[in-house]
Amino acid sequence: MDSQTSQSSQAPQSPQSPHTFQVDLRGLVDLLSHHLYSSPKVYLRELLQNAVDAITARRAVQPDAPARVRLHADGTGLRIEDSGIGLTESDVHGLLATIGRSSKRADGIQEVRSDFLGQFGIGLLACFVVAERIRVVSRSARTPQAAPVEWTARDDGSYVVRTLPDDARPEPGTTVYLQARPGAADWLSPDRVHTLARDFGSLLPYDVRVGDEAITDLPAPWDRGYPSPATRRVALARHCHDLFGFTPLDSIDLDVPLAGVRGVAYVLPTAVSPAQRASHRVHLKGMLLTERAEQLLPEWAFFVRCVLDTDSLRPTASRESLYEDETLAAVREALGERIRSWLTRLAAGDPERLAAFLSVHYLGVKSLARHDKEMLRTMLPWLPFETTDGRLSLEEFAQRHPVVHFTRTVEEYRQVAPIASAQGVGVVNGGYTYDSELVEALPSVRPGTVVAELDADTVTAHLDAVDPGEELALSAFLAAARAKLDPLGCDVVLRAFHPLSVPALHLDDRAARHEQARADAEEQADDLWAGILGSLRGSAPRARLVLNHLNPLIRRIGSLQDPELIGTATESLYGQALLMAQRPLRPADSALLNRAFIGLLEWATHTDFPEGGSR
Repeated sequence: MDSQTSQSSQAPQSPQSPHTFQVDLRGLVDLLSHHLYSSPKVYLRELLQNAVDAITARRAVQPDAPARVRLHADGTGLRIEDSGIGLTESDVHGLLATIGRSSKRADGIQEVRSDFLGQFGIGLLACFVVAERIRVVSRSARTPQAAPVEWTARDDGSYVVRTLPDDARPEPGTTVYLQARPGAADWLSPDRVHTLARDFGSLLPYDVRVGDEAITDLPAPWDRGYPSPATRRVALARHCHDLFGFTPLDSIDLDVPLAGVRGVAYVLPTAVSPAQRASHRVHLKGMLLTERAEQLLPEWAFFVRCVLDTDSLRPTASRESLYEDETLAAVREALGERIRSWLTRLAAGDPERLAAFLSVHYLGVKSLARHDKEMLRTMLPWLPFETTDGRLSLEEFAQRHPVVHFTRTVEEYRQVAPIASAQGVGVVNGGYTYDSELVEALPSVRPGTVVAELDADTVTAHLDAVDPGEELALSAFLAAARAKLDPLGCDVVLRAFHPLSVPALHLDDRAARHEQARADAEEQADDLWAGILGSLRGSAPRARLVLNHLNPLIRRIGSLQDPELIGTATESLYGQALLMAQRPLRPADSALLNRAFIGLLEWATHTDFPEGGSR
C-alpha cells in the first residue's frame, strides 16, 4: 500500500485548460471614476488625446495629411471627429474591445510611440464615466480600400461591430459619438465642452475647434514675440492673472532645451507658508496633463507658480500627475537653477526689484540659501534679520560687531535684546524659520566672522559688577532670595546694568532648560524612573534671576528685613521677569505668581494700623 501511495504521488497530473479573466465593465468604470481619475472632466482630455495621437500616427506615414479635430456638443451627446490614422475592422476588435491595449502599440507605428500623449490603452474607456453608449466610426488611412467600420459599445460591457458603406466615412479618420448617461448631461453641454477643450487643448499643435471656434492659442504666451521687454512683462502678467487669478511680482523664463521644457514661473505677490505645496500646470506635448503638479520644483521654490510644456516627462496611468523618475529629478534641478539665476541677476542689476521681492518672499530665499553657499553669498547683503541694531542684513551686522551673537528662540531674544543693546552686545534673533542655520553658516561664506550662540554666562559677563562692599551689605537679602528660588532651579545674582527701568532679568539657555525639564520629570516620576533620571543629572548651569542694582525698586527691596516679605518680593520679581521675557509658564511658575500676588495684597491691606488711621 505504501508503494502504491508512493507511485500515485509521483504520477503526472492531467493538464488543466487555461481560463481568462472576466471583467465587470461597470465595476471597472466605477473604479476609474472614483480612484484613478480626479473628475469626470478627464473624459474630454482622453478624447482629445486619442484624436491628437491618431493625427500624429497618420503624419508619421503621410507628412502632408490634414491635422484637424472638430467637437460638437448639444447637451445630450458629443461628437468628436479627427483626420487621424483611423482603424480597420481587425483593429477595432483587437484594440477598442481589449482593455489595456493601446493603438499606439499597433504594427507600423510602434517606432514613433514616444510622440504620443496616451500610453496605457484605457483612454476611450474613461468616456463611460459620462456616457452610457459610445459609437465609433472609423476609416483606416493605412488601408484606404477597406470599408469604414462602426463599433458601438454600452456600459454593460457589450459591443457590436459592423462595416458601413463607403459614403458613411469617405475620408480616413475617426468620429466618436457619446450618449450621455443619466445625471451626466451637464458634462456634455456646449459651454462645458468648450471650457474643457480650451483648458486641456489650448497648446495643442493641430487645428482643434469646438463648433467653428478655434480653441488652440499658439504660440504659447512665453514663446511669442513682443515689441519690448516691458510689453512682454505686461502680456505675461495678464496671462498669469487669467490662469492663476493673481498679478505676479515678476515672471521667470523656464527654458530647458535638453529636457524639452518651455514655460514660465510667476512670482506670487503675497507671502505663503513654506509648508504649503505649490501646484503647477504641466502640458505634455501641448495637452494639459495636470494643474496640481506639486513635485515639479524644489521645495524651497514655494514662492512661484509655473506653467510649462514638456515632451520628456512621463505621466502616471491616470495622466493627471508626473511619474517620479530620474528625468523628473533632473528637470526639477534645472528649473531650480533657472530661479537661482533670476535671483542672482536681480542682485547684480536690479536691487529695487530684489528688495520688493524679498520684502514678501525672504523666507523662500532663506530656505534656498541654507543649502546653497553661493546663494547665501549672493543674498548676504539683502536678506533681512531681526537684530538688536534693528532690521539688518547679516553682512551689515557682521561689519558692526566683532562677534555675531545669536539666540535660537524668539523668547531668548526677547529676554536679552534690551539689555544686550544697552551694553553694546550685538544679538541676532535666530528664532525665526531658517535664521539660526544661516547665522551659523555665515563663517563659511564670510571667512573670519566669529559666530557664537548667546548664553547666560555671556550676558552676565557684559553686565557691570556691583561694588563688593555694597554686595556684602546685601548678603542677607541675597541669601533669603536665593533660598526662595532654589526649589525652582534658579540662582540670584546682583549686577548693575541699563536700562534702569528693568528691575530684574531672567536668563537661561538650552542647557539650563534641559536640566530643568529633567528635574521636573524626576520629581513627577515613580521611584524607578526617578532613579534613572537622577543618574542623568549633570553640571548644566541653572537659570538666573539678575537683579539690577541701579533700579530704585531693587534698592528699596534690598533694604527689607522681614524674610517672609523678602521671599514674596523675590517671587514677584521672578514672575515679572518671566512675563517680560514672554516665556511659557510651568505649573510651578503659575503657582508662584499667584502666591506672590496674594502675598503682596495681604501685605498691602494689613489692618494693624496705629490710632489716627495711618500706618
